[in-house]
Amino acid sequence: MGIADHIGNLTSEVYEKVLLDEVKGGTVPNHIGIITDGNRRYARSLGLSENEGHVKGKQKLEEVLEWCMEVGVKIVTVYGFSTENFQRDRKEVDFLFHLINDALLDLLDDQRIYKNRIRVRIIGEKSRLPAFLTDTIALVERTTNGFNDFKFNLAIGYGGREEIISAIKRMYNEIQAGKFSIDDVTEARFREYLYDRELPDPDLIFRTSGEERISNFLLWQSAYSELYFSDVNWPELKKGDFLKAILSYQKRKRRYGV
Repeated sequence: MGIADHIGNLTSEVYEKVLLDEVKGGTVPNHIGIITDGNRRYARSLGLSENEGHVKGKQKLEEVLEWCMEVGVKIVTVYGFSTENFQRDRKEVDFLFHLINDALLDLLDDQRIYKNRIRVRIIGEKSRLPAFLTDTIALVERTTNGFNDFKFNLAIGYGGREEIISAIKRMYNEIQAGKFSIDDVTEARFREYLYDRELPDPDLIFRTSGEERISNFLLWQSAYSELYFSDVNWPELKKGDFLKAILSYQKRKRRYGV
């Protein structure tokens, strides 16, 4: 590493320290939803395989969760695998399922989970996932169920429209069974039928890779979320990029309505 690289790294560290101090002086979002886009794009730009891009993405997620805890965020929901992702090449899908499975098993051996009392939950249509993965999900959720200092939600096999349709069907069945009437349907009651009824609305939705859409992520919950889009591919995200998203949130005046 040359002198120029050392100077560049030092400059970045100073810049990040300034941003961090500024962020900690403001109101931090309680709940951030993250769309981790750009793993494959990142891999192609470096001549790597798409699977190598996904591995880099997994490593970046671990880093970003540390940043979230450092600034005081209490809940993070990550879009890990969408319903649309089932349409990808079978080999890639299988690789992703095993990568997610290994990542969840690693969490059980990670002392930060116990030190920081991190509760892990998976939201999505679990019936579409392979048995080995659903078994691991059950184990991780059971092990961390009593933790509440920090909540990490991973959306796997998840689609916002599918979540809403599923909720409607289950409500309809209970109305037909006479458990309550159609006149009893409210926003609060509807929320009880979502994948995780305890999940509060995200204050901020953060997406990488330059795409400016939420891609079927937390459609019901994000009705009034602030949105922030970064041009950086997910594996290349730097702490300064993350902090700029929080600063942007802090400078906005949140409104509910038009």
